[in-house]
Parts: sequence; structure tokens; C-alpha cells
Amino acid sequence: MIIPYNELSEDALQALIEDFVTRDGTDYGQDEMSRQEKSAHLLELLKTGELLISYNEESETCGLVTKEELKN
Repeated sequence: MIIPYNELSEDALQALIEDFVTRDGTDYGQDEMSRQEKSAHLLELLKTGELLISYNEESETCGLVTKEELKN
């Protein structure tokens, strides 16, 4: 299930983004970015629809996926 980012509270959205940017193995390419820059970048991707919030009802977990990942 896809959850529109604007249906989450600001605190819940920020927590989800923070969880994602602090995970081991998160790669942003050759350019090193601060946590705040990464968070802002992910929020912008959510606003443009390139990044989506996916909720798995079976495991009751959510995560961020790209529009391309969702198509596969």
C-alpha cells in the first residue's frame, strides 16, 4: 500500500526520513551530504512523486521506495 507523504504528521514523516538516512548502506553517490541535506533531498523526492512511502500490512512496516522500484 502506498501512503501519501502529506497524510503523515510532520513528526512521523521526519522520523521515517531520519530512519532512512541513518541506515547503513544508504548511498547518495559520490557527493557526500549532511544528514539535513539528505533529509531535505528525500522530502523533495517525496513531494515530486519520485519517492514513495510503502506500507506492508503483513509485516506492519513502512519504508521509502522509488517509483521505479515500485514498478518492478
